[in-house]
Amino acid sequence: MSIGTAVSAPAIPRPAVAIEPTKGLFHFDLQDVWHHRELLYFLVWRDVKVRYKQTAIGIMWVILQPLLTMAIFTVVFGRFVRIPSDGVPYPLFAYVGLLPWTYVSSAVGRSGASLVAEADVIRKVYFPRLIIPISAAVGTLVDLAIGLVILIPMIFWYGLAPSRAVVTLPFFTLLAMAAGLAIGLWLSALNVRYRDVGHAIPFLTQCWMYASPVVYPVSLVPPNLRFLYDLNPMTGVLVGFRWGLLGTGRPAIGPILISTAIVAVLFVGGLVFFKYMERSFVDVI
Repeated sequence: MSIGTAVSAPAIPRPAVAIEPTKGLFHFDLQDVWHHRELLYFLVWRDVKVRYKQTAIGIMWVILQPLLTMAIFTVVFGRFVRIPSDGVPYPLFAYVGLLPWTYVSSAVGRSGASLVAEADVIRKVYFPRLIIPISAAVGTLVDLAIGLVILIPMIFWYGLAPSRAVVTLPFFTLLAMAAGLAIGLWLSALNVRYRDVGHAIPFLTQCWMYASPVVYPVSLVPPNLRFLYDLNPMTGVLVGFRWGLLGTGRPAIGPILISTAIVAVLFVGGLVFFKYMERSFVDVI
């Protein structure tokens, strides 16, 4: 070898990624989602960081929204209509109902519109599309956590204390997240093909709120309609949150199992429908 001759380094082969169609209705390819978990963390962080950017009061919106809604519900339903509140002060009853409901409705709205909002990214690069609605549902958990922190001094202000049932709160939080994501999977896939879905989501969630025990207790539901009412997945979530945080009557195991089963069916069905519709996302979006 002569002096001064440059020696080129051996070329490092680039890893090849083979993109193949799904191999069946129940092939969810969750392992690929796990491999892209760093992208999921980034999308969640970006959503939390950008959500209240360039706003006058920033993250205070997370606190003001449920508090102002609680005040309105207390005046209208607690003072004027005088709806019972399971033996606890109505402001607490309404606030604890609003916490999981606000989270689920936000998760449904954000995940339902997430694919269309990320259309430019979907067209340019491959990654598991499931990450987009999942990040939208996970990102709103920050708002729920802040709302729970604000609830603690409110409980002691009214002379109450959390019962031992508070240990069940992680289960009902997971059930709420699964419910929001399950419905978000259905709506996000439909919204890619039918943009009417994006306009219908706020109306549907508003109707869903009044069909759920957010401002009234389950005891007001007629017994002959109780089974149909328990098919609403939010029934078990709301009853469980109030039991865990306020120590209201222990919920029957039957409605909780029904809500859990309904959420499981919606979640698996949403995954199947999402993966089926995913094949045409790039062409349609």
